[in-house]
Amino acid sequence: MLSTILYIDPGTGSMLFSIIIGIAGVLVFALRSLLIKFKFVFSGGRSKKTDSDNIPICIFSEGKRYWSIFSPICDVFEKRGKEIWYLTASPDDPALSTEFKFVHTEFIGEGNKAISRMNLIEADIVLSTTPSLDVFQWKRSKSVKWYVHIPHMPTDINVYRMFALDFYDAVLVAGEYQKDEIRRIEKIREIPAKEIDVVGLPYMDKMKERLDALPKEQKTKKEPVVLLAPSWGDSGILKAYGSDFIDLLVSTGYKIIIRPHPQSFVSEKDQMDILMQKYPESDKLEWNRDSDNFNILNEADIMISDFSGVIFDFALVFEKPVIYTEFKLDKSPYDCAWDDEPLWLDSALPMIGRQLTQDNFQNISTLINDCVNGSDSIDLENGRNTAHDQAWANTGNSANLIADYLLNKHKELIK
Repeated sequence: MLSTILYIDPGTGSMLFSIIIGIAGVLVFALRSLLIKFKFVFSGGRSKKTDSDNIPICIFSEGKRYWSIFSPICDVFEKRGKEIWYLTASPDDPALSTEFKFVHTEFIGEGNKAISRMNLIEADIVLSTTPSLDVFQWKRSKSVKWYVHIPHMPTDINVYRMFALDFYDAVLVAGEYQKDEIRRIEKIREIPAKEIDVVGLPYMDKMKERLDALPKEQKTKKEPVVLLAPSWGDSGILKAYGSDFIDLLVSTGYKIIIRPHPQSFVSEKDQMDILMQKYPESDKLEWNRDSDNFNILNEADIMISDFSGVIFDFALVFEKPVIYTEFKLDKSPYDCAWDDEPLWLDSALPMIGRQLTQDNFQNISTLINDCVNGSDSIDLENGRNTAHDQAWANTGNSANLIADYLLNKHKELIK
């Protein structure tokens, strides 16, 4: 009975949290204004805010998984000798253990504690991958002049929850099609146009740099290494096809690497336990859970996935083919529900891979061979080049362009 009385549904909880944050914000700003007035009076009218009271440029990372996005940007600031603040909601974020002189890193708490800190942050510019600013718990701070969003993958930017980017001042996109999607939403909703720069993707630049640094191997024709990289949830391959699909892959005789989404081991633990017991590791089958997927992506010759964003890392950086499953997206919760134009993803997937359907399900071995060495390989190579041009602008230079934007915008703001 008591638990029923004390239960608060998620929507009400979010609303109450926002109200509490709002009240706290008003009190903090009121006290701060009062303190400034006292300082002004007791200093004979000469009170001045010191530089340490305000952060010029700040990065907010909601988790360590986004360090690959921000790391190249921090490296540019460090190399140029320009200060930037990196605030993270992960206590084990790799940034915290990286030796920097000009990049100031800080763990600001997890979950709502981090959001509370960001709601009251004093900074000229805040850069983040986190959507839904001023929509849910994360509110615009009155002491921030400019909010900048950067996407974390090369796919449709309007497949965010509704209003996800409406209250940002600027967005630094990966390709022109993302810019077009934002402009269409702005026009449909009749909201002010944001600043948009097409800069590229720092994490893909970094991945390509790592790949280019490896010694070149002489290519020889061999049996393909197949990477099965499913997402989690009801639409993921393992949920949709189950062990029947793994049976088919094993029957090809190729080396199979299965790399489930990390969330599968949390939300689908029972199924993972059953599958890993049924298919123990051998010289032909491997279960991979490395935190860094670089070596596995480099080893594999083809990837089989569903709607995971990693297919673009594999296709565009490592320049290898993919096989993707059919999936149906319920657009209703997303920005794309407002947009009558088809998703970029709909045209991009056929360019970089081939679809797994009920018709070719049993012929998976032929499908793999056609993609890797057979009749489809040249078409897919040309398709990857086209997708690269559309989704990955300024290859190798995105972090520099982002740093340029932030530094120039800061000069403009403080004039």
